[in-house]
Amino acid sequence: QVQLVESGGGLVQAGGSLGLSCAASGRTFLNYGMGWFRQAPGKVREFVAGISWSGPTTTYADSVKGRFTISRDNTKNTVYLQMNSLKPEDTAVYYCAASSRDSSVRTWVDYWGQGTQVTVSS
Repeated sequence: QVQLVESGGGLVQAGGSLGLSCAASGRTFLNYGMGWFRQAPGKVREFVAGISWSGPTTTYADSVKGRFTISRDNTKNTVYLQMNSLKPEDTAVYYCAASSRDSSVRTWVDYWGQGTQVTVSS
């Protein structure tokens, strides 16, 4: 079992920046690929970014490429999402995810966090 706890959400103006953190506990963090998803009201949950267990492999949704950066610190069992140049359409609940299939978090998730709200005002 892996427990994921997100933090760092909030309200920010368009064009601003916000950083999210996800602290993992339980099974060995190193064994999991990690990712971020988001869900806006009335929409399905969508993939945002993923990172392999070792860190060098990252993937992004086209809508956030060049603006968001995912990273992880395996010594702290934490994954991060730095969001820059935020847009109102980035408003959503952001979820941390862990996948036992290292580079496949986009399509296979074993554990979810509880989510943190990000609101971008225009």
